[in-house]
Amino acid sequence: MAAAGEEGAYSYKGMSADNIKGLVLALSSSFFIGASFIVKKKGLKKAGASGIRAGVGGYSYLYEPLWWVGMITMIVGEIANFAAYAFAPAILVTPLGALSIIIRHDSNAVLAHIILREKLHIFGILGCVLCVVGSTTIVLHAPQEREIQSVIEVWDLATEPAFLFYAALVITAVFVLIIHFIPQYGQTHIMVYIGVCSLVGSLSVMSVKALGIALKLTLSGMNQLTYPQTWAFTIVVITCVITQMNYLNKALDTFNTAVVSPIYYVMFTSLTILASVIMFKDWDRQNPTQIVTEMCGFVTILSGTFLLHKTKDLSDGLSTSLSMRLSKHIEEDGFGQEGIPLRRQESLRLP
Repeated sequence: MAAAGEEGAYSYKGMSADNIKGLVLALSSSFFIGASFIVKKKGLKKAGASGIRAGVGGYSYLYEPLWWVGMITMIVGEIANFAAYAFAPAILVTPLGALSIIIRHDSNAVLAHIILREKLHIFGILGCVLCVVGSTTIVLHAPQEREIQSVIEVWDLATEPAFLFYAALVITAVFVLIIHFIPQYGQTHIMVYIGVCSLVGSLSVMSVKALGIALKLTLSGMNQLTYPQTWAFTIVVITCVITQMNYLNKALDTFNTAVVSPIYYVMFTSLTILASVIMFKDWDRQNPTQIVTEMCGFVTILSGTFLLHKTKDLSDGLSTSLSMRLSKHIEEDGFGQEGIPLRRQESLRLP
């Protein structure tokens, strides 16, 4: 028993220097990305007022300066996030995206209300707190970064049968969503657009981590740019990021930011952790107690995002109810009894 206790104590060595670097970079990334959502959403709304909305296939936002300000802010955050994956495991970096939710919905609640005219119930703030508590739990019990000396090692991990099977499932699901479900349900079901973003995102994070490791090794004197695997990972990153941005813009333009952000966070984080566990075998370097604690932290995050989701849904339901009362003695104008939950608030207003 004593030996087992000593072994358990020895298995947890605290955060390594690389993990701390990854943590700092991930925190910085969350602040930039969180702020960018507010600015980009404002740009999308301005572009939609004078052109074809992104939610219905338009690209007028590309001519809107405010959208580009938000995009540049997001790029800065993504660069910091990119660097974080080079130093720390995905299971540590990815959950810290919860802090960008706090920036969007807590400390910037007034900004979101004034600029985007979107509101959160008081329990939404509690949901944000739960997200932070869960993320902190995961960070404190995250595994140490795997020692990798060449991009070839990462390629070998990516071409193992288990991860190839996962990648094949993801690609198949993405094509099914894009070809079959988006044309029919993209404008009414939030999970369709976010599903594409999250599935593709899990593959992009694995490729980003591989590319980040290659660049880190190159800067340290071990040139990885001569390996074709480095450029293969680069192509995957570019393809995945473009796909993510396209469908994330559609989701933001169609549905309320206060709902898109937490749902996207939950799905993206869940799938990224799963992909990391399969590819980098993060849990092989942890004991059962640490794994269970991480899962408890993640459940806490899920609880927080559930609160954000449900309280926003209730708010939309109240808005719809008020609209129906106002139009009680007015001739029917096409609005249904149930309305469309989770839509942008302006879509619930009477014409």
